[in-house]
Formats: sequence, C-alpha cells, structure tokens
Amino acid sequence: MKRQKTKLAGLQKRKAISGYLFISPFIIGFLMFMVNPLFQSLQMSFSDVQLGDGGFQNVWKGLSNYYYAFRVEPKYVRELTEELSRMAINSVAIMVFSFFVALVLNQKFRGRALVRSVFFLPVILASGVMLKLDSSNALMAALAQTVKVNAQGTAGITDALRNILRTTGVGVRAFEELFKVIDNIYNVAISSGIQIIIFLSGLQTISVSMYEAADIEGCTKWESLWKITFPMVSSLFLVNWIYTVVDFCMRSDNKVIDRITTYMNVNLNYGLASAMAWAYFVLVMAIIGVSTAIISKGVYYYD
Repeated sequence: MKRQKTKLAGLQKRKAISGYLFISPFIIGFLMFMVNPLFQSLQMSFSDVQLGDGGFQNVWKGLSNYYYAFRVEPKYVRELTEELSRMAINSVAIMVFSFFVALVLNQKFRGRALVRSVFFLPVILASGVMLKLDSSNALMAALAQTVKVNAQGTAGITDALRNILRTTGVGVRAFEELFKVIDNIYNVAISSGIQIIIFLSGLQTISVSMYEAADIEGCTKWESLWKITFPMVSSLFLVNWIYTVVDFCMRSDNKVIDRITTYMNVNLNYGLASAMAWAYFVLVMAIIGVSTAIISKGVYYYD
C-alpha cells in the first residue's frame, strides 16, 4: 500500500512538472514583457501623465482619476454595468451551447468528421485575419444582412411567443434576456470553438466501461449524463468558464474597452484611461474569483 501511494505521488509530481514545462514560455514572457508595463499603468492610474519631448512624466494625483471615472464621466459606469451584465449572460449561454454541442460531436454517426470541422470553424474565425475579413469584407457583410432579413421573415413563432410572454407579465425581464441570447446565437456559436474542443477532449477520456456498467444497472441516458458525464468533465467547466469570461472582456465590440481606448489614443489622457482599465480589471477578477469559488464546490476530481 505504501509503495502504491509512493508511485501515485511520483506520477502526480511528473504530471505537475510536465504542466509547468508547458506553461513556462508564457510565464517567462509575462515576467519579461508584461510585469513592468503592468506596474507602470498602475502608477499612471494615480497620476496626471504629462507628455514631453523626453517621454512622459507622472504627477501624483491620488484617487482623482478613479473619482472622475465613476462620478464625473457620464458613460463609463453605465457601459461598465452593461458589459458586465452582457458578459454574465453570454458566458452562461456559451457554456451551455458548447457543452451540448460537444455531447453531440462525441457521438458516433456518419459524417462526424465533417460536422466537427463545421463546429471547429469558430476557432479559425477567431484569428485576426478572419475577424478582419468578417468585419470589412463586403461579401461577408451582405451575407450577414441576408441571414438577418431571412431570420426576420421566418421568426413569426418566436415573435408571437415573445408577445404572449410580454402580455402575461410573468418573468418578462428573464424572457427578454433569453430572447436576446437567441437573437445573438451567431456570436454565441462563433465564440464557442475553444470551449467545444476542451469539452470534447474531456468527454473522450471517459471510459466506455463506465457507461456499459450503468446500462447493465438499468440507468437511462439522462441518468448517465448527470451521474457519469457531468461529474467526469466538471473540472473542465471551471476552465472553460474562466476562459470564456476573459475572452469576452477582450472582445473588439466591448464598449468599456472602446471608452478606454478613446481616452488613451484620442484624448491622450493616459492617467484616466489607466484608472478605467484597472477598475475594469479588478471588477472582472472579482467576478472570476467569486464564480470560481462557487463552481469549485461542485467540481469532482478523480485519480
């Protein structure tokens, strides 16, 4: 028994070393190129940055930039609230969508490789070149407009259901948010590529013998989903959730990022831009920390 525990500890240690070796390029790059600018931006957020011929000079202002951002700037707080709310709703939608798509792609059926390729296209579309093509190409813009027009012409049932729910007055706010997610399904799908890959890799590690044993015991597919599949990939929900939140906060259509960029590049107010960026960063990290603590309680870790 002692020898078995020693072998298990050695295996875990080798896995940990392998993991650190894989992430070591990022750690080295972060320490070399990111730590110094990070502290410089933090210093700028408490200063009045004055530009000169020899560079810039920081004049200490204390919390003035933060006060201006939250109490004087008319749009920052509103956009911050809107983006954080949109992040929470869309992140949950992306998690649900990617998990069930991964479940479908993990099944055996004809043309599975083709279907997987179609769903993995968002990973390719996430590259800078394809995003530029998607935003500036006239053909892509015309295609998006055609899809939108056709969707409006065939959404009679959805519009009728929406009107009925509005009339009843029951859970109107929740249903409105749900319909926004449905209308935004293209963005949800295009943002789910990495999450689908991670979920699919986890599903493929689950032993088939576990499902066979469950079938012998008389478990239904629904029971196997919640008793076997969900616990075995629960740790990946935590990974995907953190990735989804961070990825959403860095999107090009983020109003808060646009506001920060405007103050930095147009108004040349580096102090206020840094204060806005740090406030946004702290709020996002707080959300990640709280949600991680909640999700971690339901994660099942197995050897």
